[in-house]
Parts: sequence; C-alpha cells; structure tokens
Amino acid sequence: MPGFVALLRQNPNYRSAWIGQVVSEIGDHFNNIAVFSLALETTHSGLVVSGVMLARAVPAVLAGPLAGVTLDRLDRRTVMIASDIVRAIVALGFVLTVHQSKPWLLYLLSALLMFASPFFTSGRAAILPRIASKDELHTANSLTQTTQWTTTTIGTLVGGFSAAKFGYTAAFVINSLSFVFSAWAIWRVRLPDTAPRPALAMTEADVMRPFREYAEGLRYLRSQPLMLAIALVGVGWASGGGAAQILFSLFGELVFNRGPAGIGILWGAAGFGLILGGALAHKVGPTLTFNGYKRTIAVCYLIHGGSYVLFSQSPTFYGALIWIGISRGAVAVSSVLNWSLLLRHVDDAYRGRVFATNESLIWATMMLSMMAAGIASQSVDPRSIGAVSGIVSSLTAVYWIWADRVGLLVPPKTPPHDAADVEVHTEVRA
Repeated sequence: MPGFVALLRQNPNYRSAWIGQVVSEIGDHFNNIAVFSLALETTHSGLVVSGVMLARAVPAVLAGPLAGVTLDRLDRRTVMIASDIVRAIVALGFVLTVHQSKPWLLYLLSALLMFASPFFTSGRAAILPRIASKDELHTANSLTQTTQWTTTTIGTLVGGFSAAKFGYTAAFVINSLSFVFSAWAIWRVRLPDTAPRPALAMTEADVMRPFREYAEGLRYLRSQPLMLAIALVGVGWASGGGAAQILFSLFGELVFNRGPAGIGILWGAAGFGLILGGALAHKVGPTLTFNGYKRTIAVCYLIHGGSYVLFSQSPTFYGALIWIGISRGAVAVSSVLNWSLLLRHVDDAYRGRVFATNESLIWATMMLSMMAAGIASQSVDPRSIGAVSGIVSSLTAVYWIWADRVGLLVPPKTPPHDAADVEVHTEVRA
C-alpha cells in the first residue's frame, strides 16, 4: 500500500488514468450484472446468457487487430478518449432493453460496446510504460490490475444490490456516465513528447498497409518465445475461464437461487480473491528469480483449476465463495507477474499490437468456451460444467511446464529503446 500511495501522489499522469479507471470499471460492472440478470429474469435460459457473452466476445476478437494497428499508428490518448465517448452513447442505449423481452437488442448493444473496448483497454496497457518510470512500472502494473479487481468486487456487489433495489435503468445510466468521466480523466493525461506517429494512409495503394502492419506485429510476437508463451497461457486460462463467466450467473440465479444479488456476491468474492492475489504478486514479484517466476506461474494455475472444481461442487453458497476467492487469487498472481514482464520488455513500437493480440486471443478462446458452456447448460447440470472448466484450466500448468522443458521460457532481451526510460513526471494541465 505505501508503494501504491506514493505512486499516486508523485505521478499526476498515472493518477488521472487511475481515477478514470476506478469510475469506469465500477460502471462496467453495473452494466454486466444488470444485463445478465435481466436476460435470466426474462428468459430463464443459460443459452441466452451465453448469447450475450458471445455477442460481446466476437466483436472484441474482430476489433483486436484494428485496435492494435490504430494504437501503434495514432495518438493513443486520443484513441482511448474516442473509445470512451462511443461507449458512453452505446451504454445509454441499454435503457431501451428494460421494457422489451426479446434479447436481440441486448445482443446488438453488447456487440457495439465490446467492439469499442479494445481501443481503450489495449491503449491503457500500451501507454503505461510511458506514464510510469522504469522503477515505477511493476508497482503501476500491480496497482492497475489490483484496481481492476477491486472495482470488480465493489462494482458487482453494489451493482447487484442496486439492480435489485433501484432497477436496471439506473445501472445503465451510471455505466454511461462512468465512460464520460473516464474520457475526461484520460484527457488530463499528458504523455511525454515522442516522435510524431504517421497519419493513417488514405491512398488506394496503401489500403493493405494495416493488415501488413498487424502481420508484422504477429511476427514480432512469435520471435519472442517467452512473450508468445505468455499469450498462450492466456488462451489456456480462457479455455475454462469463458465458461466461468456464464456459470457465475447460473450459480447465483439458478443453483443457489439468490437472484441478481447472488450473482453480484459471487463476482464480489471473485474480485476479493483477485485483490489479495494482486497484492501478493506486488509484494513477491521483485524478489523472484526468473526460475522462481516460472515455478510460481505453474503452481498458480494448478491452484486456480483445483479450487474452481471445488467451487463448482460446494454444497453451500458460502463455501462456494471461499473457493472462488482462492481460485481467482491464483489467477491474479500469475496475471500481475506476466503483465509486468510484458510491460518491461515489449518494444513501444509494437505494444498496441501485442496487447491487442493477447486480448483477441483470450476473447476468441473465451467465445468458444462460453458457447460450449451455454449449449451444455440446456441439458447438463452447472456443477458438472464447472468441474470440467476447472480441470481444463489446470491443464494450462501442464503447457507451461512443457514450454519450460523445451526451452521456450528464456529470459527476454530488453528492447534497444524503452520508452519507460523517458522522464514521465510531467505536470497535468487542466
């Protein structure tokens, strides 16, 4: 905590981005709980929840390559602000879904919302090494991810009770306003001066350039064995994690019969585990050797998968909360450690594409996992689906150990020029 407080006090650029993150992500969870609960309340179908998740996953996958190229060619701060403005408009549109029982509008608005998201989320990761010095970077990454999980805890708990008490319209309006606030906060961030990025090509001869640039980013990722392994670890988690997104709603609403508040409490317990895991990773990360880091990642995925199996079989609601907290704590440790490594070693010229590709791979895998879980939920008990999801997630550790044995997990080379070396403590102008 002292390191987090010092970072927020001393770095005004990071402080503005962090405040915007807090408000925006709490609003996101108001939307998530309201949408999933509304879908279940009106249809009582896990397949519809799966449909909403797929409507969010497919656009996120499709937008990833475009977001990555755009963030590496244009001013990242401007792209992030534009993403927030678009999402504010779309989020307000969810108010129209409250009084209509057909799910098609939920699908459409979810798709539009998620298509705009990678332009912001990948941009936030790409600018972090430019607004935090090299000494601050691990702390900044830890705080960014821990904040994300803290807002999951707060947003899902408050969002669940708010939807139950004040209705869905209030949740959707709050979500829209949170994007407006986030755009204002990012506008206050001033990035250090760098060479201007070239304008997007407008001539017919250059139409294919964005595709070539994205392919170049993929070649860069493949040329870095450890970075590629980290991307594939994300795929391994998502193979079971996608089903988990649906199972939280099914367990809260149908298995434990606790309505939107139950969904919120489950997400809140998961968020609490993520917070503790993020804090642990922040503490131990700087002390780990490279071999210690590799062993920690493998152990975390074994704990994550095993705890998720126990969550799915818990006979009581409160027992389920404990196991899901442990499961998510293990995920948090691995996430903070992996992301800190990427932030330090991905060249600034490729950051947008690398982080957008990671996000796209995760969403694509989650999409398949969600689809399978949604279809299975029509005839298979959610507890059985949860057990399979936990086992599949545990297999990620097997891949990681194999990658180490064949020599893929080698220390990365530091880029020839790292923007994290630039002095970043510029004053924020109102």
